[in-house]
Amino acid sequence: MKLFDGLAKYQPQALGILRIVTALQFIEHGTQKLFNFPISDHAGALSGLSLTAGILEFAGGILLALGLFTRPVAFLLAGEMAIAYFMAHMPRDFFPVNNGGDSAISFCFIFLYLVFAGAGAFALDNRRSA
Repeated sequence: MKLFDGLAKYQPQALGILRIVTALQFIEHGTQKLFNFPISDHAGALSGLSLTAGILEFAGGILLALGLFTRPVAFLLAGEMAIAYFMAHMPRDFFPVNNGGDSAISFCFIFLYLVFAGAGAFALDNRRSA
């Protein structure tokens, strides 16, 4: 459509904003697990798996927000979200809307997209390759 043809030139900026906003949301999941912030009903001692997830979500989210090592970090986080979905959500119910796995699926596929698309604009990766 002619109406949207002019938007293509803003693709790197849109990709960068998608990466940053997704990373900021992901960091929140890590801080909730590690520091109970924002405050949650699920506070308590973390098992090895929950601690690993919290560290990946916090550190990986920061790296993604900065756009540093975007592709390998996104690959690792996509795998984490796939595992989270199949281990924690799918056993509760088949349908994501019922098992609370909507965000895990969305994070997984956004991270998988970043593996292929790269960081977009506003990324430290762009400075490393220059």
